[in-house]
Amino acid sequence: MTEIQRPGALYQQVAAAIREAILLGEFAPESLLPSEAQLMTRYQVSRPTVRNAIAALRAEGLIDVRHGKGSFVRSDGHPTLALDRRIQHAPGGKFVMPGGDVWDEAEEPSVHRTRTTKATGRLLGLGEEEELFGCDRLLVDATTGTRAMHRTLIPFEVAESVPALAEEPGQQPTAVYAVLAKAGHKLWWSETVRARMPVPDERATLQLPDATPILHLSRITHGTDDRPLILEELRIGADRAEAAYRITADKQPTRRRQT
Repeated sequence: MTEIQRPGALYQQVAAAIREAILLGEFAPESLLPSEAQLMTRYQVSRPTVRNAIAALRAEGLIDVRHGKGSFVRSDGHPTLALDRRIQHAPGGKFVMPGGDVWDEAEEPSVHRTRTTKATGRLLGLGEEEELFGCDRLLVDATTGTRAMHRTLIPFEVAESVPALAEEPGQQPTAVYAVLAKAGHKLWWSETVRARMPVPDERATLQLPDATPILHLSRITHGTDDRPLILEELRIGADRAEAAYRITADKQPTRRRQT
């Protein structure tokens, strides 16, 4: 039995005591916490106080409540899925992404018309409200059950200059790369990764536990004269995946000597 003698609301005191037990290793990652009745006895508090303490720890991301099973300590291990973000040339002018076949499509892709926002316009070098083709995919890793949301955005002006894109804007990204290369573009890619908290529809679609951030990857395909051609966005739970990159050294530009 542990007597609570700390300042603050009683449930916050209980939450602090449980948090300390987790951090000290008394409750190991993936282990089941004691039942509500056991926690009531341990800390000499009421059931509502224990429930409020568990809710606070759940909001912090320390606790994962599994309905019908109880409260578990979140894992501190490595993510279950490594995303290899390389792009490779293949014979016949095609492109492949290593491990790209790991994903199944959970539902039919949704092709639609949309417009740039302030954020997507900045990445594509366009203003706001510029017309785009969009294609949304819900992806699932068959081995781990990890879900990912993938979106491709193609400016109308790019599609108009490459008729094969306007005819079929919902092609797989590697197929889009091949179409752009065939149209004469010498392609290269840039990518940014940021972590943020999900909005409600992302949390529901990705089936995320409480207090779980997502990784938001934004990949821009550049063409001739470094022009941004398309934007891809991948959103995935940060507790399930990590992004892996191969980094090569660019040649340092030769400085011209002044004469």
